[in-house]
Amino acid sequence: MEQKLTMSTKERKRLKVLSEHERGKLTVVESAEILGISERQTYRIISRYKKTGDAGVIHLLRGSKSNRGYPEAIKEKVIEIYWEKYRDFGPTLFAEKLEEREEIKVNHETVRRWMRGSGIITNERKKRPHKKRRERRAAKGEMLQLDGSHHDWFEGRAPKCCLLNMVDDASGQVFLRFSEGETTQSVLEALTGYCKESGIPQSIYTDRYSVYYAEQSRTDYQKALEKLAIRAIYANSPQAKGRVERGNRTHQDRLVKEMRLRNISSIAEGNKFLKEYFIETYNSKFMLAEEMADIHGSVAGKDLASIFCYETERQVKNDYTFSYEGIEYQIERSDAIMPHVKDNVFVRKYLDESMHIFNKSEEELLVKRLKKTLKLKEKRSPVPQADHPWKRY
Repeated sequence: MEQKLTMSTKERKRLKVLSEHERGKLTVVESAEILGISERQTYRIISRYKKTGDAGVIHLLRGSKSNRGYPEAIKEKVIEIYWEKYRDFGPTLFAEKLEEREEIKVNHETVRRWMRGSGIITNERKKRPHKKRRERRAAKGEMLQLDGSHHDWFEGRAPKCCLLNMVDDASGQVFLRFSEGETTQSVLEALTGYCKESGIPQSIYTDRYSVYYAEQSRTDYQKALEKLAIRAIYANSPQAKGRVERGNRTHQDRLVKEMRLRNISSIAEGNKFLKEYFIETYNSKFMLAEEMADIHGSVAGKDLASIFCYETERQVKNDYTFSYEGIEYQIERSDAIMPHVKDNVFVRKYLDESMHIFNKSEEELLVKRLKKTLKLKEKRSPVPQADHPWKRY
């Protein structure tokens, strides 16, 4: 009865060399040099080959359990813990939680092999279209990628919300913040926090969402970037923001499960968790460790509250008043340069809801709210006539 032998590439090469030695084409010294082993080991293999034939080139420990392997009880316990607490965790995150919370240290590749052997995961991987990688920027602060990820972050324990994800393109360092939505208010608040912590980036890469981009006029986001000399770069597709988009997928896995383990159930609790634990832990694992130049601009001497705000212009009337949101305001005398009649003043509504008025020289003006308020015209939708074609049909 014929015996079937399974050999690796290395073993097939070894069999070819031994057969040539047996024919007298190669000496022991030449065979040892080709195989990359010692002469003594070559003599052992030749002896075994003569006794058992082709099976002699197969490693004797094949199929036996490693002396450095984990006990079977540990494997069974890990699989049991997985089904009890971590049934939707991936191998890498599961291995981290085992060490952190269960005090069981097992390499994540070993965990992956155990999960695959237990049928929890398979070898199948979803095919993705080929894309050419864009090289990272050379220095920290050269480009910041910004995107909002709308997701059920609290898994029903709180309403769906948005995670504002900011990633430094060079180092991969992240800055995260939860908000109710991807609004001008939340974006400006997040950028204020980023600049205070890391400095002013040279450019920011976003999509063309209405918060960031407008064709006919400038958004408050664009006005803020112009004041800080930050270049606004806009992507033409979600795939163009690959680094931040991949980060969103990672956070929808890791961050959601981390908050589930701690029963975090609100935006306020989530932001506290991000600040006190998750951001630092995530950056320590995934941020590039090598030293690189940092070209973030300094925020010293810059009034970020007056930059990241809602800004509009109003014209000064003959009696040195102007109107804003249906309310009349009187400009009073002060040490600041007084605007002329029909000059424009800058009305800035800060993120804390306070209102501040500035002249063209960026000096703040004193104003007084008048009791008289303007009656805003109520906008009504036009009602079609009875014989209108739309009603006839």
